[in-house]
Amino acid sequence: MYPDNNSRSAALWQRARKVLPGGNSRTSVFLKPYPIYAASGSGSRITDEDGVERIDFVNNYTSLVHGHAHPKIVEAVTEQISRGSCFAAPTEAEVRLAEILAERLPSVEQSRFANSGTEAVMMAIKAARGFTGRAMIGKCEGAYHGSYDYAEVSQGVAPADWGELDAPNSVPPSRGTPPSVAKDVVVVPYNDVERAKKLLTPKADQLAAILIDPLSNQCGLVPASPEFLAFIREFTREHGIVLIFDEVISFRLGYHGAQGAFACTPDLTALGKVIGCGYPVGAVAGRADVMAVFDPSESKPSVPHAGTFNANPVSMTAGCAALEMLTPEAYKHIGALGERARAGLREALDAAGVPGMVSGQGSLFRLFLVQKKGAGYRNMMMTAEESEMMTQLHRYLLNHGIFMSFYGLGNTSTAHTNEDIDQLIETTRNGLGVLKQQGLAAE
Repeated sequence: MYPDNNSRSAALWQRARKVLPGGNSRTSVFLKPYPIYAASGSGSRITDEDGVERIDFVNNYTSLVHGHAHPKIVEAVTEQISRGSCFAAPTEAEVRLAEILAERLPSVEQSRFANSGTEAVMMAIKAARGFTGRAMIGKCEGAYHGSYDYAEVSQGVAPADWGELDAPNSVPPSRGTPPSVAKDVVVVPYNDVERAKKLLTPKADQLAAILIDPLSNQCGLVPASPEFLAFIREFTREHGIVLIFDEVISFRLGYHGAQGAFACTPDLTALGKVIGCGYPVGAVAGRADVMAVFDPSESKPSVPHAGTFNANPVSMTAGCAALEMLTPEAYKHIGALGERARAGLREALDAAGVPGMVSGQGSLFRLFLVQKKGAGYRNMMMTAEESEMMTQLHRYLLNHGIFMSFYGLGNTSTAHTNEDIDQLIETTRNGLGVLKQQGLAAE
């Protein structure tokens, strides 16, 4: 049972705290009173250091679209490692992965590889600045785009700091961030055309880029509306601003990505997670004229981009194998599983008498334990009371064979089955019933 101070995970955390701040290297995997340490994974299952096996609906925060240790990916990576893990030279795998992205994404002519979604977003912003000669960017309030200072502005901002809805504050991401960072970011409410227009128009000739996740997790995994996307696309074209889609997660939505699903073509796309399927990867991809800022073949590029492990052949090989298996049929399969989960979780809420909601699209789903109204980060942000309810449900799920994020995010993989989804639904229904009996769930 979790927590158990006599467990191996608890002992590892005590050991880790001496050499790692908080006992690990990722804020997103920390749990109180201690994080659970993974030992292995296979298919749709993850096993911790105490030998407890759970169905994995986290999938390393959406990156493992084929589950753990898929045999074809293991085979491809093992073969590559036997030939060498990295070189001070490009490899054919990099070319092949770029060709796959160009074939699938409507906006993509060329790509440039990095090591994470954060790096992909950072380089997309730098490319936009190099292409336009401008410095400012626009982004949606609350949205998460990784750990680059400018992309972090007003990410997860607290109510005490967010200001008026008509003029959201640009809040520095962390202590010590230079004040100039926030000044170069225009923050707009998600899915609010009128307010976005009012806020962006005065800065139009200073904006290098507008950065948007069309299915923002921090905004509740609610899709960007057609009207909002149409406005952003028209506004950026009219004013010579680079439109950047952050599809690090939302590339999961379909064979042609979120831009194909929502029929909105950006100028640049930031990618990660599934294009490496368990290996460190990121990519900035898009129009050839914008991507030319990276080109060193004729002269020094206007935006230099180096990195010892950029386009690492192990990650590139894993990505090629993963995307070759991620066919239209595979997307249909994980999307059907996602819809089964969303529908079943809604039924579980109804059966337990908990007025929650379930959002998401395709293979992505998110559970809320209160009914949310409206759209945008402010409406979808969890209160302290909601977070406590979710903490209790999360603990119940952990102790009954389900591994899901501590705030209700889940996703399906090609390794999942209908039976896995049904177990998720049944276990959640039982857990909600326990919360209701204990008086912890909202009426």
